[in-house]
Amino acid sequence: MPSFDIVSEINKVEVHNAVDQANKEIGNRFDFKGSDSRVEWNEKDSTLTLHADDDFKAGQVNDVLVGKLTKRGIDIRCLEHGDTEKVSGNKVKQVVKVRSGIETDRAKQIVRMLKDSKLKVQGSIQGDSVRVSGAKKDTLQEAIALVRKSVTDYPVQFDNFRD
Repeated sequence: MPSFDIVSEINKVEVHNAVDQANKEIGNRFDFKGSDSRVEWNEKDSTLTLHADDDFKAGQVNDVLVGKLTKRGIDIRCLEHGDTEKVSGNKVKQVVKVRSGIETDRAKQIVRMLKDSKLKVQGSIQGDSVRVSGAKKDTLQEAIALVRKSVTDYPVQFDNFRD
C-alpha cells in the first residue's frame, strides 16, 4: 500500500552555520561596534538566545539572523520568538525556540483535515510525524496538495514516499 510521511524537520548543522555567519556579520558591522550583541545556539534545547544592548539592537540582531537562516534554506516559520527580557542595565535578551517535529495537536488537525476531505487516504500519528497511506498514488498526491495548501503557519516536508 503506497504511503508517505508528513514531517517537520530542520537541519541543525545549517542553523549552526547561520548562527556563526550572523555573529561574524554582527562583529564586523559598524553600528554594532563596542556593543555586546551576539547570538547563541543551544543545540540540546534547540533554542537561540539573542543578546543586545537595547531593544533596537535586538531587532537588528534578529533581522541579521533571519536573513542568514533564510539564505541557508531554513524556513523561518519554525522560529517561535519569546518575550524580550531585561538582563542588567539596558541589556536585553530574547529566547527564540526552533521547533522541529509535528506536535500532537497539529498532527490531530492534519489527520482530521484528511478525513474531512473525503479522500480515500488514512492518516496515523507516528511520534512526531504523520503517516498517510492510500490505495493509489494519485490520491496520495492529492493529499500532499491539500496539506500544502492548508498548512501555512508551520513548515512541513513530505518524506519516505513508498509504492
